[in-house]
Amino acid sequence: MNQPSFPHSQPLVSLSILMPVFNEERTLKAAIDRVFAVHYPCRMELIVVDDGSTDRTARILEAQRSDARTSKDIVVVTHPVNRGKGAAIRTGLDYAAGSHLVILDADLEYLPSDIPSLIAPVLAGYSDHVFGARVRGVNACFPSFRFAIGGRATTLFANVLYDACLTDMHTCLKLIPTDHLRSLTLTEGGFGLDTEMTARLLRCGIRPLEVPVSYHGRSVSEGKKITWRDGVACLAVLTRIRVQHRPDIAPIVHRISVVAAAQGDPPNNPPNSPPTVLHLPKAAG
Repeated sequence: MNQPSFPHSQPLVSLSILMPVFNEERTLKAAIDRVFAVHYPCRMELIVVDDGSTDRTARILEAQRSDARTSKDIVVVTHPVNRGKGAAIRTGLDYAAGSHLVILDADLEYLPSDIPSLIAPVLAGYSDHVFGARVRGVNACFPSFRFAIGGRATTLFANVLYDACLTDMHTCLKLIPTDHLRSLTLTEGGFGLDTEMTARLLRCGIRPLEVPVSYHGRSVSEGKKITWRDGVACLAVLTRIRVQHRPDIAPIVHRISVVAAAQGDPPNNPPNSPPTVLHLPKAAG
């Protein structure tokens, strides 16, 4: 039976903002500055995972780590080589000290100033899982018709598959209890982890509350990395998780998922490359 995400009472809330980055030297400093310019209704920490960047990302992060205004509230973790966004998120999750976690990309497509509106329902005890939905025509600019339609199509597919009613499955801004996120045992290595996260929540009966957020999508020339292959991988992940307890068809879906992952994940992704921890502040709360 589907369960709405309504806690009876809400203990002290603290926030971990997880920012996976790969070669984001053009926007990284502005992204971090925006995070710290926001007044949050609870304690906040920023966890930045540098996923093997080869540009000036590491130097920018070192400067931020040395800045007295941000040093006590920032965690910087480094992968020696690029392992994919999903791996970066899983690494950052290991260091999260907040009661709730939200992922925020460093590409400036989303505004950190929208995050307090995700926290408000949690503080009010109304919902413990909150998604920031991009609503076409409401402070949202999509890079192309194909991108917008692709996102709506995969969201519709998820809604049919899981009997859900999400507006925007692929939003980056997903506020989820940290312990619950860890319990999902996420495995996807690339962009597919975003889909896996939502699918596993829906699979266990969670129906997130959605609040509108602003969005200004990048074009491919500006660094957008999502392609049609990621859309195919998304459909495979959604289907695999939905039927994982169906032994009659699960092997078939698994083979499809392997092919899709091979198409969509970045190359040269050693799965066991350990992260390098540059800085770790005291736990939040």
